[in-house]
Amino acid sequence: MSVQKGALKELLEIPDRRDNPYVKKWHTDGKYVIGYMCNYVPEEIIWATGMLPYRLEARDCAQTDEADVWMHRFNCSYTRSILQLGLTGEYDFLDGICFLNGCDQMRRTYELLASKAAKKPMWQGMIAIPHYLGDNAFKWYKEELYNIKEDLRSYFGAKKVTDEELWDAIILYNKSRKLIGKLYDLRKEENPRISGADAFKLTLAAFYMDRNIYNKLLEEALGEIEKREPVSGYRARIMIGGSALDDPSFIELIEGRGGLVVTDTMCFGTRFFFDLVEEKDGDPMEALAKRYFYHNPCPRMVKEYGRRMEFTEDLARGAKVDGVILERMSFCDLHGVDSPTIAKDLETMGIPAMVLEKEYYMLPDVGRFQTRVEAFIERIEG
Repeated sequence: MSVQKGALKELLEIPDRRDNPYVKKWHTDGKYVIGYMCNYVPEEIIWATGMLPYRLEARDCAQTDEADVWMHRFNCSYTRSILQLGLTGEYDFLDGICFLNGCDQMRRTYELLASKAAKKPMWQGMIAIPHYLGDNAFKWYKEELYNIKEDLRSYFGAKKVTDEELWDAIILYNKSRKLIGKLYDLRKEENPRISGADAFKLTLAAFYMDRNIYNKLLEEALGEIEKREPVSGYRARIMIGGSALDDPSFIELIEGRGGLVVTDTMCFGTRFFFDLVEEKDGDPMEALAKRYFYHNPCPRMVKEYGRRMEFTEDLARGAKVDGVILERMSFCDLHGVDSPTIAKDLETMGIPAMVLEKEYYMLPDVGRFQTRVEAFIERIEG
């Protein structure tokens, strides 16, 4: 698919497009699209079966009336928004969904989408992952990956997936990780040439298109970025982290108050691309399982707080941030504990930090967020 408007502009528009041309092209070619909802689901397995991985998002969801019939409002608004769009048919373009028991609310969403929301025959799979990083837990997870690969393949009548096809997928997706890593390195510069919101959009685009095309466009976009004038007029370099966030408007809000978001610890950001799958001879499923199981553990993994804290500090120091904003989604139990603890420890290290509680959708509280962010930046400025 030729792109006339320029690679950078094309990628910036993809996350907000409802008429995604790349998904339409995939379907036109007679191929399947598989949705997924967590970083612990290996995209390479879906790709190697000849299908397109598509990460679920619900940024257009402004209310959850239908979902609230089945999930109490004490559940986080991210999972309720995903369920809402499933109930209203927004995911009817998917041919299957792969879930993971990331938390009880995500597991419940899977159950309800399977029983209430499917408007057509749809493959639905679940990867059960243990909550600790031990040898037996790793063996469990690896077996789950084998099972999901075979279940996915057999449901769609696909041919057996070879090791060579899996290694090809690993190389392709590692290239994406390297390219996004270069994008994030540009953000760390003293005078970055791209805003945090735009960089986030470029990263999000990877979830919604053919990865071969994405890699080509991102390579071109990086060249365009290097020719830009540096971003100017910002008052503080900010890092963000916390609960699931796929909405660039949250970053735009921070940057609209004088912050410049230069890095993050988000599962839709750094934790999505950080760490490569080891490329070598042997079992590609073993290599995939090791990367996805052990990389940057999220708060669902017990006894890993020290590692998360070290990762957070390293990113903050490396990007020379002036402060950290940790977004905690209401009723997100995992980040409800993790984010305040990280904020407290960052403060003891001399890095100003703030926890900002919000719903998945921002509209009702934009004014409050602007006030909180403005006050935080004023505190940084002293």
